[in-house]
Amino acid sequence: MLSAALTALDSLGTNEIVFPKLGIDLHIKSVAFTVFGASITWYGILITAGMMLAMIYLFKRIRSFGIDPDRAIDGIIGGVIGGIIGARAYYVIFHWSEYAGDWKAIFNIRNGGLGIYGGLIGALLVGSVVCKLRKVRLRPMYDIVSLGFLIGQCIGRWGNFTNHEAFGKNTDWITGMSSGKIQAWIARNYTDGSVVPDQPVHPCFLYESVWCLLGFVLLHFVSKKRKFDGQIFLMYVIWYGTGRFFIESLRTDSLYLGTVKVSQLVAVVSVAAALVLLLIGLSHAKRMGSDQVLYVDTEESRALLEEADRRELEALEKRNRKAAKQEEPEQTESILADEPETSEADEEAIARKKAEQAKRDAENDALIAEIAAEAAKAEQPAAESDAETPAEEESEPETPES
Repeated sequence: MLSAALTALDSLGTNEIVFPKLGIDLHIKSVAFTVFGASITWYGILITAGMMLAMIYLFKRIRSFGIDPDRAIDGIIGGVIGGIIGARAYYVIFHWSEYAGDWKAIFNIRNGGLGIYGGLIGALLVGSVVCKLRKVRLRPMYDIVSLGFLIGQCIGRWGNFTNHEAFGKNTDWITGMSSGKIQAWIARNYTDGSVVPDQPVHPCFLYESVWCLLGFVLLHFVSKKRKFDGQIFLMYVIWYGTGRFFIESLRTDSLYLGTVKVSQLVAVVSVAAALVLLLIGLSHAKRMGSDQVLYVDTEESRALLEEADRRELEALEKRNRKAAKQEEPEQTESILADEPETSEADEEAIARKKAEQAKRDAENDALIAEIAAEAAKAEQPAAESDAETPAEEESEPETPES
């Protein structure tokens, strides 16, 4: 039973979020700031931050999967665009009654309204098409991208927190939370009393964020010892789907297909399919033994990465040459501009120093000439002696043979 102290939550402000048992009381507005009259929400900022962190990680490790970053970037951008469109379409389809006749509202995603499974489907579809066009192998690409998904989902779920959404049923767990907006939503949608507005609820966004973080850490290390291309992606589907199935059972704001929660249905189907494929892949890799080769170890991958290295080196050399050409006139102008004006006294001192240096140079030249002359004289008698030696040797009688 919930304690009486925790039920006195009927005086919360609209933007007030509390975790009663943790002693946390926050005031969080969904709008972070405005730019030229346009509201920028924390939801959008956190979703973007999640995508940026995911991309940083992807490009840090993408070569270890045998993929050329220059080719992959187009697929990743296509995946991001497809993911946003897919996530919004997924949500709108299952909430069509809220958007029918209001087309402008369909394109307004600043206040939330994205379905994660729709985002994953859209990202994979569009990203796969672009990767095919750019001749990027899909299975290793799916592996590295699935790690990026976990980063984006881990960070992005906190956007639900700032929107006061993605919460669950009433709970007396230490993690229980509430807010003025959550209470208002429950009062409107649960008039039967099955969920009570003035009592704490499960912070489902937090559970999913932590679950994705744990999944990322686990799969990050497993990816370094993967047995076949596509393994990490299948493990991601199993990990995320399993967690989502149980977390979704706690939520009160789920999408429904009839009386079935859509996310739970998708989770069951995707986990079952991924589990079967994972077992088949591991079994095949075991049978192949040392003959099992990852894409990163193939000649095709090595050739593509070497080509990418050459392009990068050529681009770097080109930039250096261009920078050097730009610096030469700037340095000349700087030297001329910085050269101080000299007075007559300074000019006389400079002329005197030059004359002294010329005198010293002349003395050195004379000394060198004198030394050379003496050396020539010393060599002349030796040369005459060498010339006389053969004549003396000829005058000596030959010693008769005995």
